[in-house]
Amino acid sequence: MPREEVLDPVPTEEEVSLQDELRPRRLTDFVGQEEMKERLRIMITAAQQRGQPLDHLLFAGPPGLGKTTLSHIISREMEATCHVTAGPALERIGDLAAILTRLETGDVLFIDELHRLPRALEEVLYPAMEDFKVDIVLGKGPGARILAIKVAPFTLVAATTRTSLITSPLRDRFGLAERLDYYNEEELCQIVIRAAGILGVSIEDDASMEVAKRSRGTPRIANRLLRRVRDYAQTEGSNLITPDLAHAGLAAFGVDTRGLDKLDRSILTALCVNFAGQPVGLTTLAISVSEPPETVEEVYEPFLIQQGFLKRTPKGRVATLEAWAHLGIQPPNLSSHPTNGQTSFNNI
Repeated sequence: MPREEVLDPVPTEEEVSLQDELRPRRLTDFVGQEEMKERLRIMITAAQQRGQPLDHLLFAGPPGLGKTTLSHIISREMEATCHVTAGPALERIGDLAAILTRLETGDVLFIDELHRLPRALEEVLYPAMEDFKVDIVLGKGPGARILAIKVAPFTLVAATTRTSLITSPLRDRFGLAERLDYYNEEELCQIVIRAAGILGVSIEDDASMEVAKRSRGTPRIANRLLRRVRDYAQTEGSNLITPDLAHAGLAAFGVDTRGLDKLDRSILTALCVNFAGQPVGLTTLAISVSEPPETVEEVYEPFLIQQGFLKRTPKGRVATLEAWAHLGIQPPNLSSHPTNGQTSFNNI
């Protein structure tokens, strides 16, 4: 029976426990990402037939799409032990070398946030991934020598939200690199129904679709919203989540009909009201909503752009007409739009 070893446990034990409970255990239980699942199925089956460890895998994509879940599924499919760590947790060469030398044949090593792994540690991974050995430098200067330590054949499964920050030599050493896509509403609805069953919650199909529509294409958000709707239904004394209860519960927690939360609406309000619809630089926009620029750019902007609420232009961020309509605000006269020559609120 495969087991899982957590090298860097997360302090929020209750939240982690809930996430683990809701995670699918097998590839057949994993909803969505059909093409990627078929490629993984082929690789897993072939590796099992050869009696060899699975080739190294790299999963990329926004947070919450199932990269960590896939690492656990792979270890179970291969009947292997899964060791879990993260790029920021590995600071010294000795940290990574200690983990690698503890691995047994066929083990799965999952490294989350691979793009945050120090460059010096990447050099340790190269021979470990290709030749299953770790090169340790002993001493300094002309008298330094390299000690090669054998590592048991293993599978590295890595996850990243920033593929561009991973160097080409490291990226090229993965046998398969896959990018996870956002989920459609039907897939998210299946995920909500499955999660409701695990949580012991009764939910109508239309109510599960209501949750799915506001989940921003992300299973993690779908599961979180389901738990909040469950809480709301419980306080209302209902054992069944109906569409009306789902709608009221989501509204109570600040999630509107398009899946926008308070900060999403603050960003759009700043663009439309504070800056009168004129282009705004990222730093200026971030200051106006009291969030770091990288949070606005990496967490909130992608969804707003996908939903057609925001555009990036050479002069800055601009709210679309759909954003004005969603906020219920009358847009300015298009003839006075800053792209026609007026001053914009760009970063200096």
